[in-house]
Amino acid sequence: MANTNEQYDVAVKTCKDVFIKKTKDYGTAWRVLRTISVVDQIFIKALRIRTIQDLKTQKIGDDIESEFKGIINYAVIGLIQLELKNPQVEDLPVEQINNLYDKYILFSKNTMLDKNHDYGEAWRDMSQESFADLILMKLMRIKQILSNDGVTIMSEGIDANYVDILNYSVFALILMSEGKH
Repeated sequence: MANTNEQYDVAVKTCKDVFIKKTKDYGTAWRVLRTISVVDQIFIKALRIRTIQDLKTQKIGDDIESEFKGIINYAVIGLIQLELKNPQVEDLPVEQINNLYDKYILFSKNTMLDKNHDYGEAWRDMSQESFADLILMKLMRIKQILSNDGVTIMSEGIDANYVDILNYSVFALILMSEGKH
């Protein structure tokens, strides 16, 4: 698992770099986004990945890799928004955002390591198409949870779905870096 551990860090490093630079450029404008808006932003990216996979062509420059990176960053935004509550016009200091980003990446990574222990890194044999489909499924679950006023009977909450979405995207980036996708 040491290799996965290192690969995870490498994949996330580029995402965080973009995230922090955009925070310096735009501030925390994303603080106005409600949960459904974050879900829709991820949905747009995941659906674009699926469309490119199906059509095997694209007309806009951003490639599948950059879309998975965007999904990671929006999943972090979703997790931060759940913690901070009350989406609003609010500019938070870059240092605070940096710390929150690290907090949720570490939580997601630890979740991945625990699941890898139990599942034996099954994700290494999965297709990129499956990652896109699973992300879309998790988004549909979040939408259903939202329509149930955030209440679940026996299922994981919105935060757990964001963590899975983030980790599926990291897995896709790792496999792409290995030339498997």
